[in-house]
Amino acid sequence: MNYSDDPLLIAERREREASRFRARVVLLVPLAAILFQFYVPRVFEFLEYLEMPLLVTVYFALMRRDPISGTLIGAAVGLAQDALSSKPLGMFGIVKSLVGYFAATAGLKLDVDHPVIRFFLALFFFFFHQFFFWVLSRALLSQPVDFAPGRTAVLALFNACVAVSLFHFLDKLRERS
Repeated sequence: MNYSDDPLLIAERREREASRFRARVVLLVPLAAILFQFYVPRVFEFLEYLEMPLLVTVYFALMRRDPISGTLIGAAVGLAQDALSSKPLGMFGIVKSLVGYFAATAGLKLDVDHPVIRFFLALFFFFFHQFFFWVLSRALLSQPVDFAPGRTAVLALFNACVAVSLFHFLDKLRERS
């Protein structure tokens, strides 16, 4: 029997691989992303399409590799974003909770340190975020919200390109073990 293929040892190895961050990093980076989302597009209008709170949620959920903490990070970031937006309270909280959960689950299964995988995950989770925001707006609020897949795909590419460089920068804030 090869002990390196034992599922328990693989789970233990994944646990050790989960990244750790200082508490101030986990608090200040999402706060900076939310403030960026709220204030920067007022000066630079083209940056309103950059979903920084989503990218930060995806990054921390991928790196923690724990679905519960990914869900909590998504909920906290989403509710803080809801507080500053004109959207109904809880919409971003629900959607970012889903993103956090599924990103953390993907972090368990994939090598999320590779830039190409990060690119495609950011692309997927942007599309996922927009789609579920559209579904919730129509189902819970009965609001007619447009969902243009072509436009969403272009914005997903833009956000994924930014995500690769943002994730590289955030990697430098990880604690070394």
